[in-house]
Order: sequence, then structure tokens, then C-alpha cells
Amino acid sequence: MFDWFNLGFIYYPVSGIMWVWYKLFAYLLGPKNFFAWALSVMFLVFTLRAILYKPFVRQIRTTRQMQELQPQIKALQKKYKNDRQRMALEMQKLQREHGFNPILGCLPMLAQIPVFLGLFHVLRSFNRTTGGFGQVHMTVEANRATGNYFFSANDVANFLDANLFGAPLGATMIQTTGLDAFTEFNRLAVAGVSIPLMIIAGVATYFNSRASIARQSPEAQANPQTQIMNRLALYVFPLGVVVGGPFLPIAIILYWVSNNIWTFGQQHYVFNRIAKEEEEKKQADLERRAANAPKPGAKPTRGKSQPAKQADDSDASPEVVESTGTDEDSGGQASPNSTNGSGTTSRTPKPGARPDRRRKR
Repeated sequence: MFDWFNLGFIYYPVSGIMWVWYKLFAYLLGPKNFFAWALSVMFLVFTLRAILYKPFVRQIRTTRQMQELQPQIKALQKKYKNDRQRMALEMQKLQREHGFNPILGCLPMLAQIPVFLGLFHVLRSFNRTTGGFGQVHMTVEANRATGNYFFSANDVANFLDANLFGAPLGATMIQTTGLDAFTEFNRLAVAGVSIPLMIIAGVATYFNSRASIARQSPEAQANPQTQIMNRLALYVFPLGVVVGGPFLPIAIILYWVSNNIWTFGQQHYVFNRIAKEEEEKKQADLERRAANAPKPGAKPTRGKSQPAKQADDSDASPEVVESTGTDEDSGGQASPNSTNGSGTTSRTPKPGARPDRRRKR
């Protein structure tokens, strides 16, 4: 029977990706090098974000589509303000017609939550001398002799030995227990590494939030709920990163910095790409309209006319007018339509034609 309380299905993939990058950087820098472990954490983040690239693009497109549908959504809210059930049905219908899926907008953010929890647990499991919730308390010797998911016991010892001027990657600024597990621990060194990373993480969070808010439509920014969320993103979240930094291991703060750096670059690239695609689509629509439009000075196309042959036949058909044959009707003079001496009949002139004047003898 599957145990939902055992999150090994999260811990093993997270530790496996981190293990691959650690082996690569350990080969280049050494197994106990602080930067080999730090880079393995950073590239764990980059690997995750690369996997979530397509869902992130869908999230951006969904957000922009949501902004475009705001006028129609407001119209439905106004129309069915007294009928919540009908409003919900009409909203779902509108979303289906435009292929809008709000779940896609939350997928990248939701996918990062188990990864963050998995990384926190794996890093915490390198030092099991502190005990705590859901963790077996071990002695220093037993901890160094026990593996950590994909990491062997030798890898665990290398992690505990790696430090930067006495600052282990798994230590926190306020840590008071489990210090014997580290080969070297200097609280000032931990603060000297953690505080700059905390400031960088807070500043990066602020600028990421600011860039996202700047791309919102005026209608979205005017929404009271959106304004509240924007204030939280601009001020509360960055401050929370700085305030919570002393309680987090250096590796977790490094994870946050790496995640914000990737987010900033990815947002810039994706938004520029989408803007370029929309501009190309707009230009193609203009060119198609210009190609279908009539040329300047061209006469509009009319309905079908009668065949030219019939018109020519009707114009060329002669009308023969028979004469009475008496001179009394014309006063002793021959009528122009009468029969001449040769016995031939004359034709009636066409409308507008000049009369055939003959000299009188």
C-alpha cells in the first residue's frame, strides 16, 4: 500500500538531480569544495526551472489572455450579479470558448513547492544529530556513516566538511544544536555569507515583482484585489525573505537567490518573445487586409450584365415601317418611310442619328 506520508517520491528525485550536479562539480573542484556543493544547489534550481519552462510560457499567455477577457468578465458579472450560479456557468462557457485554463497559470508556482520542501529535507538530513520532527536522532559518528537518499555516507561526510571561511552550507545564523557534526563552524562567517545572500534575494524578489506589475494592464492594476497583491509582492515578500533568512540554511538562501535570478532572466526573454510574436501577427493581419482591399481608383465589382451578343442584336435589328402607298396622306409628297421607286423600304433612323437630307430637284 502506498504511504502518502512518506515523501520519498519527492526526496529521491530532488537528491538525484543534486547528486548528478555535485559529482560533476566535485570532479572539477574537489569533493569537499564549498563551491562544488553550492553550484550543485544552484543547478538543481536551474534544472527544475528548465523543466518548467513550457508551463511558465503557458502561465504568461494565460495571464495575458485573462487581461484581454476582463471586459467580458466584468460584463458577465454585471449582468448576472444577482444569479451566482448562472454567472459561474457563463464564466466557464467563456473560458471554454477561448481555451482559457486558470490551472495552467498556477502550475509553475505549485510545482516549486514540493521541490523546495524536498531540498529543505535533503539538506536537513545531512545533519541528523539535531533530531527534530520526522527525523531520527543520530550521533556524529552514526550520521557520518549513514547515506542520505542518493548521497552515500562518504558524500555526507564531504558535505559536512565543506565550508567557506568556517561557514558550512547547511548551517544557519541562529543554530545552536548539531554544531559538532561540522568540521568547522564560525558564526560570524555564517553571518558574513548569509547576510549578503539575504539582501540579494530580497532585492531580486522586489525587482521581479516590479517587472511583473509593470506588465499588467491598466484595468488589472485598477482592481482592488490586484492592488493588494501588488503591494504584498513589492514590499511584504522581499521583506519576508530578509527577515526569514537567519532561520534558513545557507543552501536554502542560495536556492532563493538562484531561483530569482533565473526568474528575472526568463521573464525578460519570454515577454520579449511573446511581444515579438504578437507584433508579427499584427503585421501579418495588416498585410492580409491590405492585399484583400481594392486598389485605389478601381471600380467596384457589379452584378452580371446581359450578354453583349444580345445587346448587339437588339441594336442592329432594323424596324421596317410600311407605307400606306397613297400620296394623299402626305400631301402629295413622298413620306421618308414610304417605298421608293426601286421598291425597297427605308429604315427608320436610330435615335440621335442625323436625318438624311436629300436635295430637291
